[in-house]
Amino acid sequence: MTLDSHTFDSQCDLAALVYEPGEDPDALLQGFADDLSASGDRVVGLVQFGDRLAGATRSGATLLHSGERVPLYQNLGAHAAGCRLDPGQLLAAGDRIGSAMDDGADLVIINRFGQQECEGRGLLHLIVRAISADIPVVIAVPAKRFDAWIRFAEGMSVRLRCDRGALDAWWASLSARGRSSAARPHTTLCEAFK
Repeated sequence: MTLDSHTFDSQCDLAALVYEPGEDPDALLQGFADDLSASGDRVVGLVQFGDRLAGATRSGATLLHSGERVPLYQNLGAHAAGCRLDPGQLLAAGDRIGSAMDDGADLVIINRFGQQECEGRGLLHLIVRAISADIPVVIAVPAKRFDAWIRFAEGMSVRLRCDRGALDAWWASLSARGRSSAARPHTTLCEAFK
């Protein structure tokens, strides 16, 4: 699965929010999504929840278009030292994101370029679908997987620091070109008066 280079331009609709150990992309992406939603933009996708930095076990993610929390990890028992992603739950969440995209989206946020995505699975199909529909995408990418990400994106991605200023500047560059309204479904005059 690859991305066609003709779907990109110099200000790139595909952004990798690259984070190092000790940085929290989840809280950053959730706050970004909340602020965009409050300003009227339709954000779809998912963001993990749980205090990653405090070593807490992540138990799921929030669907950004509905606010619903969905499980993503298998319960390994009370004495387990870690957690394991449930690929079936991830794909079920992906189906719900895809349905939400059908209703229109200004931005798609994907929680992680993780092991599943490195292996060509996970939510990669949503990235291809969004970019093909001219919907901007931001995805959290661990620094250790950035080379794999660039191979997937064929170099057609902007790299953002894991901070709000970088996200805001990227979004502002897209919005300045009329990007945020371009992905909204068009309402005809007849539909408006029904």
